[in-house]
This record gives sequence, C-alpha cells and structure tokens, in this order.
Amino acid sequence: MIINLQTPIEELPKVGEKISKKLNKLGIYNIKDLLFYYPSRYEDFSKVSEIADLKQGEHATIKGQVSLIANKRAFRRRMYITECLISDDSASIKAVWFNQPFITKIIKSGEEYYFSGKVELNKYGMQLSGPNYERVNKNQTHTARIIPIYHLTENLTAKQIRFLIKSVLSLSAKIHDWVPADIIKNYKLLKLPQAIREIHFPTNMKTLGQAVKRLKFDEHFTVQLKTESLRRQISALNSPPIKFDEKKTKEFVAQLPFTLTASQKKSAWEILQDLAKRKPMNRILQGDVGSGKTVVAALAVLNAKANGWQSAIMTPTEILSLQHYKTLTENFKKFGLNIALYTRSQKKLNGQESSQKAIIDAVAGGEIDLVVGTHSLIQKKVSFAKLGLVIIDEQHRFGVDQRKMLKLKSKTGITPHLLSMTATPIPRTLALTFYGDLDISLITELPKNRKPIITRIVPPDKRNDAYEFIANETKKGRQIFVICPLINESDKLGVKSVTEEYKKLSQHVFPQMPIGMLHGKLKKNEKEKVMDDFAGNKTSLLVSTSVVEVGIDVPNATIMMIEGAERFGLAQLHQFRGRVGRSHHQSFCLVFTDSDRPKTKERLEALTTAKNGFELAELDLKFRGAGELYGIRQSGFPDFKIAKLTDVEIIKTAREIAQQIFSIDPELKDFPLLLQKIKQLDKSIHLE
Repeated sequence: MIINLQTPIEELPKVGEKISKKLNKLGIYNIKDLLFYYPSRYEDFSKVSEIADLKQGEHATIKGQVSLIANKRAFRRRMYITECLISDDSASIKAVWFNQPFITKIIKSGEEYYFSGKVELNKYGMQLSGPNYERVNKNQTHTARIIPIYHLTENLTAKQIRFLIKSVLSLSAKIHDWVPADIIKNYKLLKLPQAIREIHFPTNMKTLGQAVKRLKFDEHFTVQLKTESLRRQISALNSPPIKFDEKKTKEFVAQLPFTLTASQKKSAWEILQDLAKRKPMNRILQGDVGSGKTVVAALAVLNAKANGWQSAIMTPTEILSLQHYKTLTENFKKFGLNIALYTRSQKKLNGQESSQKAIIDAVAGGEIDLVVGTHSLIQKKVSFAKLGLVIIDEQHRFGVDQRKMLKLKSKTGITPHLLSMTATPIPRTLALTFYGDLDISLITELPKNRKPIITRIVPPDKRNDAYEFIANETKKGRQIFVICPLINESDKLGVKSVTEEYKKLSQHVFPQMPIGMLHGKLKKNEKEKVMDDFAGNKTSLLVSTSVVEVGIDVPNATIMMIEGAERFGLAQLHQFRGRVGRSHHQSFCLVFTDSDRPKTKERLEALTTAKNGFELAELDLKFRGAGELYGIRQSGFPDFKIAKLTDVEIIKTAREIAQQIFSIDPELKDFPLLLQKIKQLDKSIHLE
C-alpha cells in the first residue's frame, strides 16, 4: 500500500480500529499529525556501559547476550516475574520484569540485545528493573540512543508511538518547508524535514537542540506573521478623529479629589494622541490593582463626548460594571454625560432604575453618551448611533468573537477606537506574543499616600494568632475579606467552601461579629444587600468566592485573608490582595495554606517578596504557564506544541523577520506560503 502524509492513521500497518481511536484522542488522525506529534521529553540512553561498570541508582544502557530467560510465578504477590540473565565481556547481570510473561516469547536465548533501564540493588546483587529491550541492529528505536518520551493515553505505550513514528519517518522528506530559504540560511535554522526527523530520533543532543529551535521558531513566526498582518489591517481602517479638548480635560482633572500620578498622565496622553488619529486606536492599558486605570479611561470617554461620539465599557462581571458605573457617574456629575448601566439583571440611567427598552432606544438614538455593561452589550438588539470608543476591562476574560461583536455595533459603519484594560500584569514575553498587535501603556505607580500591603504566609500552627489579629483590627473599626477556593470541580460556584467557612467563622471563631457571605448562587437583590452591608460597614467580615477578585472598592477593608491559597495562581492572589490597601490605613494580606510541598511554598513566598504585580506575573508565567493564566484559548491564541512564551530571543527574532517581510511586501505577493500559513489560523489573536 502506498501511503502519504494525508493517509488516515487507521490505514497504517499494525494500526487497527482500537489503536486508531486511541491515537485520535491525542489529535492524531493522519500520517502528518503523527509526524507533528512531538515528544514531551527524552531519556539519553546513547552511552552504552559495560556491565561491570554499572552503579546503583543510575539509568544505563548495556549491550549483551541473553543466556537464560524464564517466567516464574510469585504466588504470595499474585504476579508473574520474568527474569533474564545477560552477559557481556565484563560481567553478567539479571533483568527483571513484573507481570509481562509475554517477554519470553520476544527475547530469545543466545541472541544479542540492548537493555536500557534503572540499576537497582537487592540482597542478591545488582539488577536491571523493567528495562526497555531491543535486538541489536543498525538503527535502534527504543534503546542505545536518545529516546523520545511522548504523552500517552490509556492502553497506548511509548513503544507503540515510537514504532509507528519510526515506520513513517522517511515521509518527513515530503513535508514542504514553508519558511523562505534565505531566512533558514541567514538564521542558521534546520530545514523542516530534518527538524522533524531530529525531534523524534535525534542524532545527538546538539541536533536535538537545533530541531527544538527550528520548531519553536515556526510556531512563534506564525503568531508574529498573524500579529503583524492584523496591525496593518487595523491601520488601514477608518476611525473618527477624536480631537483633544484641552479645556474640558483640565476642568475634569482639576475637580478630581486626588492628583494624577506621572504614569497616569503619560498613559492618558498616549491614549488621547491615538484618539486624534483617523486610524483605530488599538491600545492596552496595564496597571496594578488600584493604580487608577478607570480615571484614565474616563478622560478618553470625556473627549469622545466632547467630539459627539458615544462610548461603551464592557466588563466580565456585573459587580465590576456596577463599580465602574458608580465611579464614572460621580466623576462626570458636572459634565453633563448621560450614563447607562446595562447588564442582565440591572438597567440604570443617570442613577435611576430604567427599563431595557428605554436604554436600548436611547443608545440607538444617540441620547446616551456612555454605556457600562457586561456581555449583555453585544446582544443583537443593542446598537449605537455613533459609537466612537470601546473600552474592554479585564479583556483577557472575553473571547475574540465577543470583543469583535462589540466593535461592530456602530450604525455609522466606522471602526471605533479600542482601549483594553487589565489589572493582571502581563509579562514582557507574553506582551510581545499575545498582545503584539496592540500598543501598550503602563501605569507603574500607585496613588500617593498608599502604604505597601504587608503580606504574610500563615502556617497551620499560627492560625489562631491570625484570628486574634483580625479581631483586634475589627475593634479599630476595620473590615476583612475572606476568600475561599473551589473545593472540587463539581462546586463550580464555590458555594460549598464559602458556606462551610461562613459557618465556622460565625459560629465558632467570631460569634459576636457581624459577618456576610457572597457566592454565585445568590440572587441579584441578595448580592446587592450583602455588598451594600459590607460597603456601609454593617458587616465587619465578608466571606466570598473569587467573585471579589475585581470590581469591589471598600477603602475601610484592611485585611485580605485567603484560604487554600495553593489553589490560586500568583496573579489571582495579587488581584485579591488589591482589594485592600485603598486608604491611608495599613493593610495586610494573610495567606493560608495546608500544603507543605516545596514548590507551593516557593510560589507563595514570591507573593511576599515581589515588588509589584509585573514581577509576580513573570514568576506566575514560570510556575504555571500562560494558558492557565490568561485564558489564551478563549482569546483565539493558537495552541503551542513545543514553543513557550519564555522563548524571548526566538520571539524577538520571529517578530523582527515578520516586520521586515511586511515592510517590503505588505500583501505577501512574493510569499504565498506565508500568506497561506496566516490563513490557516482559524481565529485571530485579536480584534480585526
């Protein structure tokens, strides 16, 4: 049978229906998928040792002749034990396998084999425990070389994967290299077919490193090409030029109850300069929790209004929408803006309850200057008369399609400017890759008179001391957040953990203290009452799920207590911590964990030593990876098979090359394979 790269995997010899279904679970449907299924790690068995030189505990490879192999039954342990005696010119050693009696039918006495495995010592001497084995031949697959180890699925072995890949490896020559030859030459990259061969069965560690570099480059280069393409597409669109209204802007800043920080001023000016252009602004505003991003966004909204354009702010939660609505209504009190709140359960206009129809009609008629809401804003029935500015808060929580739909809401057909905001600091490498099509503004300082939050890891034996400290703070009139994690996957809303913690604290630890409870199953009016009671200091302590991560501003709260901290990432813990420290009072973050794992301890200690959220984000990327941190899949980011967001130098190189190519050939007429590669990405990384 003639096979090619597109041959279905089930048609490969020795792959039946059962094995093909297992391979399908790994995303392998044809020969090409199999070749692009990279190893997860390697075992270096390339050095062949003499038996006499073996040492206890090492992983080693020997080459020897089998003089005896047999099965015996261990009745007490209810298993078969296969023993094999192997000899070379230096000595002999026994190899042992458990519950694999079929091995006696494969390994034959008198023949020569390689054996690779761990050397162990028992009362009878040294032995190889469960080694890989392979008859000596010209080209080894499972022993006596650098051995690829693959992620597996149930009842599929590493040997099976290696055997299948080895059987089709020659077809790698048919893989067309899509990267231009001069780039391969100038940057000393392996050709793609060679990289595929070396990633599976490397000649040595040097060629393995070269293969990894090439395949990582391919993935990063694809992203950078798409990013640069998007950047140029956005530049070609038309947006309303929103001119800087100096008089109104100065009036707004003058009436604020605080002085803008230097980085707030710089970020605001970068945004206002972008708004004045006829091409769409595509900017992300980063700043730590409590750094004052909302007031910077408000300056953009004010200038949009002054130029006759509407603005929309979309947030991931109703709590955050309500917080922005209240803050901006207060900020714009003297400036005549009509402001609406539009979420699933709340409809307000200029501080008053309103109906869904009234708000939809007013937005469509151009009577509302600013709408704040959740994903409800992208319902079909909502349309804007003159939408000039879209602001998306915590934008990594929205998928590409959701963000794109909001940008298409304007009746004018003109592309509104886009400002994304995030309090989740983005590591430098992630910003280069994930947000490569956006310009970045940074707020690096906290407002003046804010004291640094003191963070402490609380071990189990110090829990009562922490409770006593909390009690003393409440006597001073201060308030406390208590955050609980999900206990298990079935407890999606965290109700179980919150109700248990609430019961413990209210009945046993602080029976005299007024305590509130907040979780996702509460009804709208119940949530509002809980939050109003806490904001009004009617309750001293609020037990909550991670719903308080963003959008709650209670300056009197000075302690953030986090239970089960090992279940959260550093970036999320930092978000929780940012709920306190919002006044001149000294604030504290008490981190509780029952885990004694060294990695957990190292990760949590970083929370106490890192100077800011950006430093923490770099550490979180190292500990947990980007996908888990930033919801990359829902944001349209392609899955990486081998590349990492810590590949700083490769990312830089890929970015530079992509920019050079587009600068000389914006439509990629001379690079059809690159254009095809861009089109293969099902979703855009960002808004188009």
